[in-house]
Amino acid sequence: MRIAYVITRSDAVGGASIHVRDLAASLQQRGHQTLVLLGGAGPVTEQLAAAGVEFRHLRHLRRSLHPVADWLSIKEVEAALRQFRPDLISLHTAKAGWVGRLAAARLGVPAFYTPHGWPFGGRFGRPASRLYLGLERAVAAKAAAIICVCRYERELALLHRVGRPEQLHVIYNGVRDVESGLRAAPGSGPVLIVSVARFEPPKDHCTLIEALARLATKSWRLSLVGDGPKEPAIRALASKLGLAERIQFLGYLAYPAPVLAQAHIFALASRAEGFPRSLLEAMRAGLPIVASRVGGVAEAVEDGVEGFLVTPEDTDELAGRLAELIRDGALRSRMGACARRKFEERFRLERMVEETLALYRQFA
Repeated sequence: MRIAYVITRSDAVGGASIHVRDLAASLQQRGHQTLVLLGGAGPVTEQLAAAGVEFRHLRHLRRSLHPVADWLSIKEVEAALRQFRPDLISLHTAKAGWVGRLAAARLGVPAFYTPHGWPFGGRFGRPASRLYLGLERAVAAKAAAIICVCRYERELALLHRVGRPEQLHVIYNGVRDVESGLRAAPGSGPVLIVSVARFEPPKDHCTLIEALARLATKSWRLSLVGDGPKEPAIRALASKLGLAERIQFLGYLAYPAPVLAQAHIFALASRAEGFPRSLLEAMRAGLPIVASRVGGVAEAVEDGVEGFLVTPEDTDELAGRLAELIRDGALRSRMGACARRKFEERFRLERMVEETLALYRQFA
């Protein structure tokens, strides 16, 4: 098959862009021809090039809403698709999903849309969420299928009347496995906590830092992997709370597996999530998880089995669960082993690729 992928951003690497990279590269290895269309150039295009995935820059596709640019981006996507002549189009993230479905409809090519977290699911303020919800409803029928990365995402769509039940398919994210040398030994010490997340408001690093400030008498260190606009504010908070010497800011890492292999606990204090890739990478490493009970997180982590789920923005609860794992190496080992086992059973990249390809074949 000839498969065109469209994703909005190239300036920041995230779960959606890595998903597209790994999916396109895996399908190329299976003999399919792929092309990724995306706005601008940056770290995402560098990763696509390194993976041997063909891509093309789109001048007008951008994250923000802009009537003129958005109309031009529809025409631009349509022209690129006419040249490539795909059997199907796979669209990722909201803006690419809207633009791509309109272009696909004009060409009569089946479109598959993966939102990677609905834009009306609590990530934005109420006015923006209403606008995005209206746009999603308006173009939902133009997709052959809507691929949700977790059950939560599908249920949210049904609750808000986005798409028909038979359109909405759940295919869990999957990640490549690592060699055994990159698996963690969480029962050892001293305890290193790792969090992998962009410094943006939904990730809520503040609650994590404030929770650890309450555990100042315990032995722990924290490594933060990621970049983003809120990093200076988080650095300032760490200094204010007297934690600067115990927290390491590692910046964005294209391959965080070596850092996870050295860790003993993975923490994710988000206020909103879809189905975070970083969580699966931590489970792959065999780490116990402490994460907010938001989005599809509970579909990967069962509270008390692979780790602990906590109420978002609840500093006391988060501190309590972290303290429990910090003091109990046997518990860390047991939960980490359960996390690794669930990864092997449910969240390998190969399973995601096969399920996605099977869905493609139903329509193309």
